[in-house]
This record gives sequence, structure tokens and C-alpha cells, in this order.
Amino acid sequence: MLVWVFDTMMVGKYGGNVAVSSVGLSSELMYTFSNIFIAIGICIGITSLVARRVGANLKTAAEEYATIGFLIGSIIAFLGFLIFYLGSDKIFTMIGAEQNVIDLASPYMKIASIGIFFNMLMNLLNASLRGYGNTRIPLLASICVIVINGYLDYGLIFGRLGLPELGVKGAAIATSIAQVFGFLFIVFYMIYKSPIKPRLKYIKNFKSHNAKDLLRLSIPSSMQEGAFSISRLIGNIMIVSMGTMAFAANQITTTIEGISYMPGWGFAVAATTLVGHKIGENNLEKGKQYATLSMILGTGFMFIFSILFLIIPHGLIGLFINSSEVQVISLGSLCLMVASIEQPFMGVSMIAGGAFKGSGNTKTPFTVSLISSWIIRLPLMYLVIYKLQLSVVWVWVITTIQWIFDGTLIFILYRKNLGKNIKL
Repeated sequence: MLVWVFDTMMVGKYGGNVAVSSVGLSSELMYTFSNIFIAIGICIGITSLVARRVGANLKTAAEEYATIGFLIGSIIAFLGFLIFYLGSDKIFTMIGAEQNVIDLASPYMKIASIGIFFNMLMNLLNASLRGYGNTRIPLLASICVIVINGYLDYGLIFGRLGLPELGVKGAAIATSIAQVFGFLFIVFYMIYKSPIKPRLKYIKNFKSHNAKDLLRLSIPSSMQEGAFSISRLIGNIMIVSMGTMAFAANQITTTIEGISYMPGWGFAVAATTLVGHKIGENNLEKGKQYATLSMILGTGFMFIFSILFLIIPHGLIGLFINSSEVQVISLGSLCLMVASIEQPFMGVSMIAGGAFKGSGNTKTPFTVSLISSWIIRLPLMYLVIYKLQLSVVWVWVITTIQWIFDGTLIFILYRKNLGKNIKL
């Protein structure tokens, strides 16, 4: 997430609203693919299954799932890379982007798709570590990626630190180099340090029922993320029709909000791992206690961001764009203030969903996300953008309504249904 933040922040200072729109649209497309199929798809299946086998002290079974997950995920990641590298021009033309945006976005996507590929591979390995209960090494890898990306962004975008000035292309190169380094860091740790790791022998002795178990969890989780992310992507394509000013304001707000939900995502991973461990130990009640504590802490952190969004919106938006872009800053500030309302509800949704996934139930979060995204969000966005032709701020009003519904419903289902129909 911070890689995306740095790219958006620096290209916004370098090239204004057109550069932000170009990088934002490219990143939105690539990370949507990565989130649906890898980060919230195969990775959730790996983490949940590894966690429950570790809790049950079944190390061999845990490594089998880690291996099968990495194999399937790598194939999906490579297909995604080919789509973005070979089809960038057609993708942006198809969604109706302006030519000045396409001219910057297409080369950015081609180069950054290399980094996204290695990022997806790194996430697959990190999923095994998180299932084992090791979240420190993925954190260290991420810190390395952030530092390298920030340094190279500054140098390659602006032509500083003895590096050439490459603008938006420089941001893509920085991202790819940083992600390759992060992947190699995790590979090194896996080979020499990790007690749970993918092993070639489990590919040679491939067990189809392991793949079925993994897909049984991963597909509904992917569909949950798809219900949310694809609806958001369609919404962003709608916003493209409102012009680069509106899209840039929306993209900067989305990027800042991405920072705010990192605590929610962190505690969601904790809930998935700890609930999985306790179910493996046949101690569901303890798992519920961990899930509830994760929800309280994660939502509390996100509430802090709500306060920041309300009291310093102009300052936050101004970090990502030139001060001369007055309209973008004004629109973005209003969007961010509206987004402050949804933060706690988003936290509840993410963490309760993580608890469900740890118990092996990925269908409930998918169902809730499907309703909130496709029955509430998209129809209202179509009405606001095309029929009423209102400001982009109203898009965030709709998003807030979506998250209030989503968080409330999944919390009710969490209280009633967590732990039912569990399979080790």
C-alpha cells in the first residue's frame, strides 16, 4: 500500500492531476487483479489452512498446502503479468481514458506489471509465514520494499540523487526494483530460516484433494474481494467520465484511505491466523476471544484516522498534489471528510471477515460484500454520476452508506454464526 502511496504522492507533485490519474488508474487495475486472485484469494486459503494444521501440530500437511498454494498462485500471477504487459494500450482505450492519460498510463503499466508479478509471488510466500504465526518477516520485507521504492521514486521521478529524470516511468521502475528485492528477501528467509516452506517434493507428489481444499476456501474469498474491488473499479471507470480533476481527487482520497485501513487489514490477518490456530487446537472459544479483541483494537486504530480525516483534510490531500491544483485539493478534502465516517465500519467488516476465514467460512464475507457492493454501491453510483450528475463527493457518500451496511451486517452474522460448520 505504501508503494502505491509514494508513487501517487510523488507523481502528483511532479505532473499534477493527469499524472495522478494515470498512475492511479494503472495501479487500481493491477492491484484489483492482485487482491482478487492472490492477496485476498489464494493467500487467504493458504493462511487459513496452514494456521489450522499448525494448531493441530500437522507440519507436513501445512507444508503441502503452502506448496500447492504457491504453485497455483504463481500460475495466476504470471497470467496477470502477461495481460497487463501485453494489453496495456487496449485496456485503457477500452475503459475510455483520455489520450493524455493513456500516454502516461500505458508505459507505467508495462513496467510496473513486472513489480506486481513479484509482489504477488512475495504475498504467496508471506501467506505461509502468517499461517505459522510469523508476521514479523513479512513486515521487514515490506519495510525494505518501502525504503527502496521511496529512494528510487525520488531519484528517478525528479532526476535527483545522481539518477536520470524519468517522471512517471521512473515511478514504475522504482516500484518494480523494490518489489523484486522484497521477493528475494522472502525467498532467502524461506530457504534458510522458515520452519514452514513450499517444497518441490509436494509438487511431484501432487494431491488433488489438497488443491480442492485450498480452492474451496480461496474461491469464495476471491469472490468476496471481487464483489468489492470490481464494483470499485467499475465505479472508478464511471468517475473517469467526470474528468481528470474529479478522478484525481477521488484517487488521492482512495490512496489516503488505503493507509487508514492497513491496521484493519493487519488485525484481520491476526484474526484469521489466531482463530485458525485455536480451531486446530479444538478451542473455538479462545479463538472467538482473539477475534473480538482484534476487532476492538483494529477498529480503534481506524477511528483515529477518522479524526485525522476530519481535522486536517486539506493538509493530507495537499501532500499528494501541487498547491496550484486548488480544485483537486478542495474536492479531495470534502471526499476525505465524508470518508471519515466509514472507517470504523470498514474495520469491523475486515476483521470479522478475517475471523470467518480463519474458521474456514469464506462464503459469509462474500455474500455480505456482494450485497453491499452490487446491490447498494453500483446502482447508487450510476444514479449519482450519470443521471443526477452530482459532484464526486457524492460517490463517497455512497461508499459510506455501503460500509455502514456491510460492517453492521457482518458483525451481526459474526455474533450469531462464527464457528458453525467448521472443518479442519
